[in-house]
Amino acid sequence: MSASQDPTPRTVELARTSTGRYTARNAAGAQVDFGQGEDLLSPVELLLAALAGCSAVAVDTATARSAEPSQFRVEASGRQIVDEQGGNRLEDLHLSFRVAFPDDAAGRKAAGMVERLVSLSHDKYCTVSRTVEHGAAVGHDVSVDCRADDAR
Repeated sequence: MSASQDPTPRTVELARTSTGRYTARNAAGAQVDFGQGEDLLSPVELLLAALAGCSAVAVDTATARSAEPSQFRVEASGRQIVDEQGGNRLEDLHLSFRVAFPDDAAGRKAAGMVERLVSLSHDKYCTVSRTVEHGAAVGHDVSVDCRADDAR
């Protein structure tokens, strides 16, 4: 265990809102709807968004101290495959940053930081991409109840 480890667990709670629709909510009450449907991000797309978002926050927070970007877009992509054991997973994950700043001293300073910040995010700061790259065991427990219909 590292001396700098934060023992506070990160949690979200997921609730089913209808068939194929779910809401994830954190302890602060922020929420996101997702699932299957035209107006929803899928769980795989949420993973890609988490990869892009984690790195984007690191880059944006540091560069915004110098200049406000005129464009800030990150595209996350990957290919879903069936591996040798028959399991689904993503491979060839990739982030593409498209960032622009004003053509002034502050903008050029911020622009000069982006490549290094993206690398630092990948190598050190982005918990999401580092977890995906290094792998983490996913445990589970299950509790199932059968109850009489409360609506009677």
